[in-house]
Amino acid sequence: MVGGELTLTMLDLDFDEVFKFYEAPLQMKANGGIFIIDDFGRQMVRPIDLLNRWIVPLEQGTDFLTLHTGKKFEVPFEESIIFSTNIEPKQLVDEAFLRRIRYKIEIGHPPVEGYRQIFQRVTEQQGLEFRKDVLDYLLKEHYEKTGVKLNACHPRDIIDQIIDIARYRETPPVMTKEVIDSAWANYFVEL
Repeated sequence: MVGGELTLTMLDLDFDEVFKFYEAPLQMKANGGIFIIDDFGRQMVRPIDLLNRWIVPLEQGTDFLTLHTGKKFEVPFEESIIFSTNIEPKQLVDEAFLRRIRYKIEIGHPPVEGYRQIFQRVTEQQGLEFRKDVLDYLLKEHYEKTGVKLNACHPRDIIDQIIDIARYRETPPVMTKEVIDSAWANYFVEL
């Protein structure tokens, strides 16, 4: 998995001059598995350049790598690549590239019940006691009143805020209305 730090050089063999060995590129490390490119479109390289690098591998299932001597060789390209982005795909690439990415799944805002389930699961995974009344308060006092849309990442981020606040205060993390207010204000930069 990579994010905004991805560059084109990370997709080539990296030769160590001192120890005389190669480190495999990221897509080779993912061979036989899944290669996730998070925040696609926010890399230092243009999305079209990344996709141009993979146009042949995506269609033919093989990639070509180059040794430091200039010799090229063929390797399998057998992984699933997942591009994750919150940018409109048509702003990133043209129609021809979108056709080469066979499956596109939009993950929208969860419904309230889905958000509740995510929030409860994250709370319990982090070892906090889940409090329905505090979640109801969060939904009514913060989401409804501000018009902020529910996002599936918010529960994790808000619970992380609660844990960080408790760590700062040197107290056990507890889900209360007061700490939800603090977590919300910090997360959404309400000062």
